[in-house]
Amino acid sequence: MTAIGNRLTWFMGSLGMLAVFVALWSAFSRSGILPPAFFPGPSRTWNALVAGVTRGTMLIETGETIVRMLVGWLLASLIGIALGSVIGISAFARSYVAPMLEVIRPLPASAIAPVLILFLGMSNQMILMLIAFGSLWPMLLTTVHGFASVHPRLREVGRALGMSRWEFVRKIALPKAMPDILSGLRIGLTVALILAIVGEMITVQGGLGSRILMASRSFRAPDIFAGVVLLGLIGLVSNFALTLAERHLLRWRPR
Repeated sequence: MTAIGNRLTWFMGSLGMLAVFVALWSAFSRSGILPPAFFPGPSRTWNALVAGVTRGTMLIETGETIVRMLVGWLLASLIGIALGSVIGISAFARSYVAPMLEVIRPLPASAIAPVLILFLGMSNQMILMLIAFGSLWPMLLTTVHGFASVHPRLREVGRALGMSRWEFVRKIALPKAMPDILSGLRIGLTVALILAIVGEMITVQGGLGSRILMASRSFRAPDIFAGVVLLGLIGLVSNFALTLAERHLLRWRPR
């Protein structure tokens, strides 16, 4: 089967699974097992989604969430890749700095939220710092692993060719570490979306997180489900964009 055939089969299979999911969702909502006020079906969710988009408020809130997610993720990416490269390329740094990072890494982002609120208040900056802290670790640790896993023979080749440290990193180590770095970026983006919602729920500074929180307090279940559907679409589109970027950056790899 050709590559186009494989993609078409995958696409049709995905649409089939989506149709089955919506059908089961609709059947369960009509069964009466859960009250319709708390578990709306696909039609009520769709109507709430259309109403929110038509009024324009949901689009604005979606844009706010996406901007926060991307800004926090980009900040974490810059720090994580730069610091991870330094640690991964240096045996001394891996011996003395990496263990300290392993101590800090298990600390949940929600645990530092009160500290961030103390210094930054219930502000947009607090949300961005929360996102950056939480999404930093996947990118940092995968970058460290990618650079540390460069084969010693490649280091010998670099020395034999008279490469400087920077040339070795740019021409040999970075391409070797790129698959690990991209995996960390993918995981970090998912974490960034989650923390954007959490931060918006904590601070009520707009965005889909605030909308979902306000809808839950008003018992507007269709609006809650509409917000969740939008979050799923954001995750789907962002993952697809990273997949395209990965195919372009790793086009040299055999498939």
